[in-house]
Amino acid sequence: MAAEGGEELSSNGELEESSAMEVSAPPLIEMAEMLEENGSVAAAPEAPVDPEPPSFTMPPAVEDEEGELPADFERLWKAAHDNPHDFTSWTDLLQYCEQESHITASRRALVAFLARYPLCYGYWKKFADLERRAGNNTKAEEVCEQGLQAIPLSVDLWIHYINLLLGTLDMNLPESPKRIRSVFEDAVAAAGLDFHSDRLWDLYVEWEKEQGNMRNAAAVLDRVLKVPTQLYNTHYDKFKEHLNGHEPKDILLPEEYEELRTLCRQSQKAERAEQAQEEEKERPPGEEEPATPEGTDTEELMQKIREQVLVQRDKVYQDNEGEVRKRWHFEDAIKRPYFHVKSLDRLQLRAWHSYLDWEISELNNDPKDSNQDPNQAASEGLEVTAQTQEVSEDLPAVHDDHRVRILFERCLIACALYEEFWIRYIQYLEPQSVEEARAIFKRACEIHLTNKPNIHMQWATFEERHGDLTEARRVLEAMEKNLPGLAMVRLRRAALERRAGQLDQSEALLQEAVADSKEKPMLHAFYSIKLARLLLKLGRNPSRARRVLQEALEISPDNDKLYLNLLELEVSGDPWASSEAVQECVTRALAAPLAPHTKILFSQRGLQFAEDYSNSIQSVLSVYEEHQKLLKELGGTKRGAENGDEDSEKLSKSDDGSAVAAQIPPTMSHVPITTPPPPMMGTDVNAQASYGGYSSWYQQPQYGSYGYQNTWNYNQGYYPPS
Repeated sequence: MAAEGGEELSSNGELEESSAMEVSAPPLIEMAEMLEENGSVAAAPEAPVDPEPPSFTMPPAVEDEEGELPADFERLWKAAHDNPHDFTSWTDLLQYCEQESHITASRRALVAFLARYPLCYGYWKKFADLERRAGNNTKAEEVCEQGLQAIPLSVDLWIHYINLLLGTLDMNLPESPKRIRSVFEDAVAAAGLDFHSDRLWDLYVEWEKEQGNMRNAAAVLDRVLKVPTQLYNTHYDKFKEHLNGHEPKDILLPEEYEELRTLCRQSQKAERAEQAQEEEKERPPGEEEPATPEGTDTEELMQKIREQVLVQRDKVYQDNEGEVRKRWHFEDAIKRPYFHVKSLDRLQLRAWHSYLDWEISELNNDPKDSNQDPNQAASEGLEVTAQTQEVSEDLPAVHDDHRVRILFERCLIACALYEEFWIRYIQYLEPQSVEEARAIFKRACEIHLTNKPNIHMQWATFEERHGDLTEARRVLEAMEKNLPGLAMVRLRRAALERRAGQLDQSEALLQEAVADSKEKPMLHAFYSIKLARLLLKLGRNPSRARRVLQEALEISPDNDKLYLNLLELEVSGDPWASSEAVQECVTRALAAPLAPHTKILFSQRGLQFAEDYSNSIQSVLSVYEEHQKLLKELGGTKRGAENGDEDSEKLSKSDDGSAVAAQIPPTMSHVPITTPPPPMMGTDVNAQASYGGYSSWYQQPQYGSYGYQNTWNYNQGYYPPS
């Protein structure tokens, strides 16, 4: 698959092909640091740090290598680093460096670019070619090796690497063919199961033929006959051509050749015996049968051996053709198998999901799906939930899932910027290996999805669920450092500490957030309410909670949610001791610059509290009179408010029950998210909505939750008419 798209590189190399398995780019970061130490602008490190990265160091970018940097380099470099997610800025920089043919500038640009976009295989090739033209063959090899670490499924990059070795190694040395063969084996192990890996297999076969190893060439053809690839039929044709062009003993393994030779000899003897009986009847009397030398391999015998070889291979070919036929329509539905920053349309995303569904169902060998037409699955986007499929007892054991993993890795090339596929791969791997799932989280969050908080928080949840609180804290802290001011990350950090029993640390995080957000009243009010609730509900300290809300009201006197939470705090206390505090809160809200309908609701709530808990009718009537005056002052809303229509008609109700319309605070700069966040791993969708729905700010219950679902009409025979 990685072979597709290599020819589509434009003049500025904008389109790149790729693939991703275990990505690690620490050597690129080391290169960037080296450049910085030599007085250059360092690349921003975005790649993860692998604990054991392979050695990869580039020559230091010394200024006197080529003198001054090109005139526009600093301008284009700054543009790319000021907006590192702008792919066009990077390609402009790389194109300029290529046009200027400036090695130092090109190195710096490529190091920084590939640390951020390691799936762009075309630029790994450009980097290797740059070093080779400069005479650094060893460094060119190291660049290819580093690129293949990032995209081991890239057939194009494997072929480029092999051609580089063929052009630089001394093939007269005995170790050179061994190294080439070893690289070929690594290549087919990493990318040989790709549906578009035909060119790699063909190159391997042709190289073995050039070395005169006809038996090795036949063995490679034997292997590829079992791999469902796009050009599967050409491999069978080449095998037949290879078989007919050479003696069977020169291309078959000795054991197989001797077995077939014995079988064909016996068959030949039986045929000759039968033929001899027929000829005996017709032979003239006295004439003897012509003798056939024992142990002689005639051409007839060789042809019989070839026929037997093809009989055996034809069965393999037919089975492989069936596998290709099942995959063909899924493959045909994939129009962009390479990496690009441009969005994929829904049909393409559905095609990948359908392909994954089918491959997983094939692995599980579910009888319900064994007869399903793959054409229908590909065209309709049928979703097979692999997690719910069970293999019956009479079915064979589950097959090796290497094909499923290869397909996931192919998918994560084309869909590297889509969280849903990373999460799906993690959910597939986690039951098998927590470490493998963790590695996918690391690759997704530290390279490809650095600015998408949802998957980072799921990573933190994953680590917390598996007991690694230190790593969970590190993930959230890194996310907050990368996107400062993001409220949901700070709240998740506070919740993590609370669940860990570190209530003081949870409180400290919220206090820090309150202190840091004083210049943003909406955000300050949000954090103040969260802190007050923590102090009230868990800290059992209503006086501190009250002080937090009152201090917040000094900054945001027009924030109705602060008044609502202060009123809730006062109402939740001892009704005998808090009666005066409740009325003071209501009076303060009525004096604040709030909307008329909000004031009416506060006044009505004060009246309801007085009715429920006041110990004298005089105090109830006094509150009632004040309520009636407010209704008259605010005009025509009196009747609706009295009958409880106001809060259902005019208040927008948030998801968490807040009676006053809440607006999301500007907690962060806009971060483009290309897909809806997937559900949290291992949690119910509804539970996730309530846990992560920070757009519904304050989770303040509607007034009806106080127990006054149908507000009273106090004029009906209880109070004197006003």
